[in-house]
Amino acid sequence: MHSFPNPFRHAETLITMPAQIPAPSVNAAAPAALLARCPVAKATPLVDAAGLAKLAGVTSVHVKDERDRMGLGSFKALGAAYVIAHDAAAIGGDDLSGVLAGRTYVSASAGNHGLSVAAGAKVFGAKAVIYLAEAVPESFAVRLRDMGADVVRAGTNYAQSMETAMADGDANGWTLLSDTSWDEYYEVSHRLMEGYCVLMDEVFAQMPAAPTHILLQAGVGGLAGAAAAMARSEWGDAPQIIVVEPEFAPALIDSIKAGHCVLADGLTSEMGRLDCKEPSLIALKGLATDADVFVTISEDEAQAAMPVLAAHDLACSTSGGAGLVALLVGLDLPTDARVLAVLSEGVA
Repeated sequence: MHSFPNPFRHAETLITMPAQIPAPSVNAAAPAALLARCPVAKATPLVDAAGLAKLAGVTSVHVKDERDRMGLGSFKALGAAYVIAHDAAAIGGDDLSGVLAGRTYVSASAGNHGLSVAAGAKVFGAKAVIYLAEAVPESFAVRLRDMGADVVRAGTNYAQSMETAMADGDANGWTLLSDTSWDEYYEVSHRLMEGYCVLMDEVFAQMPAAPTHILLQAGVGGLAGAAAAMARSEWGDAPQIIVVEPEFAPALIDSIKAGHCVLADGLTSEMGRLDCKEPSLIALKGLATDADVFVTISEDEAQAAMPVLAAHDLACSTSGGAGLVALLVGLDLPTDARVLAVLSEGVA
């Protein structure tokens, strides 16, 4: 594990960023209002992982368990589906179930984001076309097709599948719904990240006391950026926020080191949902202000931790448990630490 303290935390100098890129939203009320209209929406549990706390040598570990979020299996259910619901609500009417008929949403995905796009499109009468890189497990493709989405295999990695999705979307007049942001694309992804605010809003009602340390795994950084912004809004400067990435996909930590957004250069990570070589600019902007430390974990460290997490009833993928992996392999937190982590998906 490699660790790097954030030089922009509490600093007068800000990370170099296009001026129009917004900071992450902390408006949980907007997505919560739309979720209240969804019959399968409910708060996910906050697990008191006392056995894991003992193993890690800390006072407590609370885990926000997203493995059954809205039946889709990950926190991503709060993102793209919220964007599509927002589009439907903007049209209005007593019955929103078919108001987006004729519209097609297109995106690249490492799996879970595509499921959220497909679910949202299906509810409101739209069509979804999801581009998957070759490395994405076929199980995700099957689930996407079962939800009515068209699946296209394109490229060997996420970046290549995104390039194809964007090109085909432009050619066909489809609506791009990405879970990342860049200089010319940020309004949709800003709203998508706003959906993740619901997760932390639930945590605020569930936590017995404010945590001292928050562990947030990151791919492009959407979840981490939204959760960190919400944590600062609710708990202020006190909690130490630690962002965890695969060592093969250090997009955020490399950008923080460089002082501006850079593309990471690395092998393909088995932490597939975190194997993103370019960060979301919205997430990077927020985390450069809110995160205290960035760390990377190795493939071997992630794999070795999986049986340990399963033994504590926290079975998950290496992507879903990356924050907890960092806790187990060498963060060396004080014994009075009260840790909050997110189990972002189950076993892939």
